[in-house]
Amino acid sequence: MGFKLKVEGPSAIELGTTSIISVKFGADIPHDSNARSTDLGSTIEITGKILTALDGEAFDSTKQLGLWSLVPAEKADCYRKATIEVIAASQVVRKYTFPNAFVVDYKEDYGDMEGVGTFRLIIKQKKDKMSQIAIEGGYSL
Repeated sequence: MGFKLKVEGPSAIELGTTSIISVKFGADIPHDSNARSTDLGSTIEITGKILTALDGEAFDSTKQLGLWSLVPAEKADCYRKATIEVIAASQVVRKYTFPNAFVVDYKEDYGDMEGVGTFRLIIKQKKDKMSQIAIEGGYSL
């Protein structure tokens, strides 16, 4: 199984199957509600490896993820279109599109034993744009 991330904005961010380890999608519904709540949110958590450039290859886009996480709320480009594809056997199992995603949390971890750093990115869709989330899948590449 593989994953791809594409973030559209002032600088394009693309991470492929060699970088991303896991993707978790969730619908954030209040647990104290006795009926279907209108207070709905949606979150995606992406974890992966920070890769180094070898033999003239380009660096991965994890640096751009870090820079996106630092964009203040006052700037319009803190919201970006994020598309995540879950791929298995050349089939797109799921394709999530958050047209107004923003970074909730971003962390990078390094250690002298691993050899490669890891990252964890949590994004959410802007609450007033929840109806614009698209979930697709079940087709070949």
